[in-house]
Amino acid sequence: MKNSILIIDFGSQVTQLIARRVREAGVYSEIIPFNSAAEKLKDFDPSGIILSGGPASVIGDETPRAPDEVFTMGVPVLGICYGQQTMCAQLGGKVEAPDHREFGRAPIDIADDCDLFEGVWEKGSRDEVWMSHGDRVVDIPDGFSVVITSDGAPFAGIADESRHFYGVQFHPEVVHTPRGAALLSNFVHKICGLAGDWTMAAFKDQAIAAIRKQVGDGKVICGLSGGVDSSVVAVLIHEAIGDQLTCVYVDNGLMRTGESEQVVRVFRDKYNIPLIHADASEQFLGELEGVDDPETKRKIIGRIFIEVFDAEAGKVGGAEFLAQGTLYPDVIESVSFAGGPSVTIKSHHNVGGLPDRMNLKLVEPLRELFKDEVRDLGRELGMASELVDRHPFPGPGLAIRVPGAISRERLEILRKADVIYLDEIRKAGLYDEIWQAFAVLLPVRTVGVMGDNRTYDYVCALRAVTSTDGMTADYYPFSHEFLGRVSTRIINEVIGINRVVYDTTSKPPGTIEWE
Repeated sequence: MKNSILIIDFGSQVTQLIARRVREAGVYSEIIPFNSAAEKLKDFDPSGIILSGGPASVIGDETPRAPDEVFTMGVPVLGICYGQQTMCAQLGGKVEAPDHREFGRAPIDIADDCDLFEGVWEKGSRDEVWMSHGDRVVDIPDGFSVVITSDGAPFAGIADESRHFYGVQFHPEVVHTPRGAALLSNFVHKICGLAGDWTMAAFKDQAIAAIRKQVGDGKVICGLSGGVDSSVVAVLIHEAIGDQLTCVYVDNGLMRTGESEQVVRVFRDKYNIPLIHADASEQFLGELEGVDDPETKRKIIGRIFIEVFDAEAGKVGGAEFLAQGTLYPDVIESVSFAGGPSVTIKSHHNVGGLPDRMNLKLVEPLRELFKDEVRDLGRELGMASELVDRHPFPGPGLAIRVPGAISRERLEILRKADVIYLDEIRKAGLYDEIWQAFAVLLPVRTVGVMGDNRTYDYVCALRAVTSTDGMTADYYPFSHEFLGRVSTRIINEVIGINRVVYDTTSKPPGTIEWE
């Protein structure tokens, strides 16, 4: 992995943003927990290292430290927040916990010129950054000089130009630091000397070569949901090995209007990918009828999926590999130094348990990518916008968008409302501005009046959020005119709904989905 950046994670909630900013600069990066970093350094051979922030205190007992090799490898190092503090502590400086803390936007003064700031800040200038720290550096190691100060941190930025070691107390990776991305770009390009030539076209070629090498002449099965991740996996693997791939689409009867037909049409007819369409909707809906507990719904859906997928995949004789759409955030979570859970399969077909059950080896060509990068790969593969730009869809499908007891009637009412809602969003040109939008049919009936008649029908809640990766989200600020138009259409066109409300809850404290 020469010509790449290794990010050593100390538990910051925004470590993934560091990787994203580095990749946006055209340089490949990976994240590794601090307690696995020493071993990774031997194999990765990075051109530069970034030490992330974290919740611990450097002055505490047995708190995280960077491997000593980080400072003896002869490669540039950038410490961010906790990363700066542990760098100083390990190299002979001093960190304390003063009474004054800095959280949020803070002004900084550029005390001296520095290679890291070239074209970003000049000596004597002032700018604003995002701070989030209690401890602060109070004495810097030999060889370092002060290049940035702030009211709460006299050593807000330090540099040892001879060794190419740098530390900043603020967070350049977050959007609240206006010039932060430029600073990180300077680190990877000017300090580490990397060209910025990591492109999705290059990744595609490398991924195809890696798939061919791993699979050889073997057969691969892919659980296809029609979502972005599984769709890109299917097209990528098919381009690599052709008809050695067979996709299995388990139709659970919980998809939106026309989606099952679209999956079959696109992959069987357009891409000519061998596809098994297993219509198990009656089995799913039969066992879900009347179930109202969300966790029970998920367990039923997961169990039936495994049973159906196993049976259908068994008809593909001699399959040795199972393809999955595991993404990089799943991988990061699975190796968290805090003891994170095993890799989570987020696509709706939830193939957890299948590799062992079927004695298959995993093929996971997207495990190095973030969600937006998967979309870029799909475009590089020539996939249509209707596939790569579609909103995320939950694993259990519409089952978790009908809180309360599931019934065929309620699912059909929800489908009709959802179609109208998304149609209006597209007509308004808002679809691509929104991370995810959907309707929810509440287990609540209210009194209404239509003409001279009394109604007693369901309440429909509308949800739309903006987000980057789904970890945090805010509601989309529709105009009252738009919401009124959608509400009128749903109430007039969908029998069974007489009231529409809009969900303005952010994440946190709420989740994006209702169940």
